[in-house]
This record gives sequence, C-alpha cells and structure tokens, in this order.
Amino acid sequence: MKNNLSVRIESIGSFIHSDELTACMESAKASLITLRAGKGRGNEFTGWLYLPDQAVNETGKVQACAARLRSQAPVTVVVGIGGSYLGARALTDALNDPFARQEHRLVFAGHTLSEDYHAALLKYLDSTSYNIVVISKSGTTTEPAIAFRILRDHLRNKLGAPAMKNYIVAITDARRGALHDLAASEGYETFVIPDDVGGRYSVLTPVGLLPLALAGHDIDAFASGMRDMALSIREGNDTATNIAVAYAAARNTLYDNGYSTEILISYEPSLVYLAEWWKQLYGESEGKESKGIFPASVTFTTDLHSMGQYIQQGERKLFETVIHIEEPRHMLVVPGAADDADGIGFIAGKKLTEVNHKAEEGTRIAHIEGGVPVITVSLARIDEYNLGQLMYFFELACAISGYVLGVNPFDQPGVESYKKNMFALLGKPGFEAERERLEQQLRARG
Repeated sequence: MKNNLSVRIESIGSFIHSDELTACMESAKASLITLRAGKGRGNEFTGWLYLPDQAVNETGKVQACAARLRSQAPVTVVVGIGGSYLGARALTDALNDPFARQEHRLVFAGHTLSEDYHAALLKYLDSTSYNIVVISKSGTTTEPAIAFRILRDHLRNKLGAPAMKNYIVAITDARRGALHDLAASEGYETFVIPDDVGGRYSVLTPVGLLPLALAGHDIDAFASGMRDMALSIREGNDTATNIAVAYAAARNTLYDNGYSTEILISYEPSLVYLAEWWKQLYGESEGKESKGIFPASVTFTTDLHSMGQYIQQGERKLFETVIHIEEPRHMLVVPGAADDADGIGFIAGKKLTEVNHKAEEGTRIAHIEGGVPVITVSLARIDEYNLGQLMYFFELACAISGYVLGVNPFDQPGVESYKKNMFALLGKPGFEAERERLEQQLRARG
C-alpha cells in the first residue's frame, strides 16, 4: 500500500486559533467513523467508499468494450452532465497530450443546451465514424436526453437502425429508468451505475473507467491508486495524521473564521477539468441549508495575470488549496541568448519546472502575507495511479467535511429548482399554472 499524496496545513495557523483546529479535528475524526459505520445522513449513497476494494479485479469487461469500440470507429461521443461527465473529462484532459493526434478521440455532449455547440459537433461527425457512450441513471436528465436524441437520429441516418445498436453503449441504472428500458429494447451493450453511488462519486464506476480506457489509459493503475488511498485514509487511521481528516478540519476551521470561498489552484493547464470535477464534488455536496464553502478555481501562473490581483488584495474571505505536482512528465530547459534582451538570462539553463515551482513558492508567500490562508496538497506526478489517489482523497475528505458542516453530502435537492421552471416555461403538460406564474414574473420585469 502506497500513499504518494501529502497535505500541508501549517500555514493556516496564523489565521485561526489552534484550539479551534483541534476541536474541528475531533469532529472530523468522529465524522470519518460515522461515515465508515454507515450511520450518517445519506448513508444509502456511500457505496463509493468501498468501490476501490473490488474495482481492481473488475475492469476486464470495461477494457473489452473499449477495445471493441476503438476498433470500429476513431471517435466516441461521451454523453453526460455533472458527475456523469466531469470525472471522465478530468481524467482524459489530465492524461492526454494536448497537441498529439489522438489514436482514439473523445468528444463530449449532453453537458450544454447550446445549439451552436451541437451543430458544430454534428458537422464534425458528418465526416467520421463514431460511437456513442451515453451516461445517465434515469435517462431523463434534460441536457443529455436532448443530446442523445439528436445523436441517435444522426447515427441512424449514417448507419441505419439495425447496425446502429453496435455503436451505442449505455451506462445507467441496473433495473429501471428510461435509458435502461431503451437500452434493453434496442440491444445496446450496458454497464451499471450502482444504486448506492451518486454521480459525483462515480468516477471509479464505468462512468469514469470506460472513457478512460477508450482514451488509451491504464484503468487498472487508476483503480489501484484509489484502492491504496482508500486503505490509507479510510481504515485504521482515525487521527489528525489522516490527510483527509486534516484537510476537512482545516477548511472547516477556516470557514468558521469567515473564509467562505475556497480556490483550488494548480500550476498545470492539464488539471483545469480536474478543478471542474472538484468544484462539482464540493459545491453539490456542501452547498445546502444556507451553508457551505463556495468552491472556485484558477490556473497559475496564467491567472496570476488576471485574478491574481483580486486574490492578493481583494476581500479577505477566501483561502487557497494548491495542488503541487512534484515531478513533470517531460524535461525542458530554458535556453540562453547572447543578447539577453528580454532580461531573463539569469533563468537560462534552469528546467522549466524549477521556474514553475519557484513561481508557486513566491506566490504562496505573497498570498499568505496578503492575508490568504494556503493549504497545499502535493502529488508525486500526473499519471493514472496518482490521479486515482488524488480523486479518492478529495471524495473522502468531502464526505467528512459535509458531516462536519452538518449537511447531507450525498443529496442535491436544489438542482431540481431550475428544472421545474424550465419545464414550465417550455410548456410541459401538468405545469400550466406554474407557467402562468413564471410568465407573469417575466412580464413584470419587462
């Protein structure tokens, strides 16, 4: 069992009282015990806790399906939104070479209602063969349901109905739902999203594993990273040295002291969608009952030239969690120049990662001196194993943190509010009275 990840919270000491952190540590340890015992709120959705114990031995079907799809088309459209989309996007963006021509290309749909986006996607798909992997427990979530209807129609026109079924895979509920029923009637290959695993905790199910395998990455290494992290922080370490306990306690102690916005920061552009996944995980898990830390993200050093000013000197209600990557996958040295017209000759001969790390260190010091608490999460490198470690760590810490906060970290009742209004305004049967009420509001606003 290995743990390649570390968490540093020492720098928040000047922003809080030590006895507050100690008390919050005790609450976080108790929350971990409650979570593990299955006695907390939302315990019917904690199956993700133990997915790593079995997933390492259950990846064969996923790999076989990925091999089949890769052999028959050069492109796969992954249809999903929220937890049915962000984990896969986070992993593939982190691991893919951004400039290399992909042996098998993944594109995404169902995460937006933009007509222009879908029109551009269809134009691209006109000139290539493709598969569809559609991910939805119910099959009725509006954005992916619309996208899947559009794509099925397009694929039917390209291939004909009899052949089409071999190019569609559904990841859905085991027994019920519109997508389950359609897949059964049409003969699509299917994978199951377990009943006790919510979307934002589903990255170690086929929801994340199949796209990762399609992109040509090592799903066994990813599962092994999650398993090793689970054994390190889920079991047998109910102390303040548990990095999930420490992170949950640190962020909640800061929240209790008025730091209500957490900014996730990385210095690697490939982790932009990892930050999007993290924002959904924490925002949807904690943002309820008028509580919760607001999750935001930036990518440095790029955003030091935009949001850096606000972070340094703006309102003092935010703290940072920095993802530090110790080792790059490549080496590039800054070359020298005879005239040194740009004034950076003193950097010549240094590896670019050294420059990046010094920028990180300098920024950390500046932000702490400017009144911004900083937590650091260090990862050895960006690969399948280490991303598995990082994502399980964030999942467990999020669940602990939600219990410390006093909310159910596994539901999302507020997500339905916009849907009801949208359905009413679009004329869904049964919503007539609500439609009239909403249209009156719109007229009153001019």
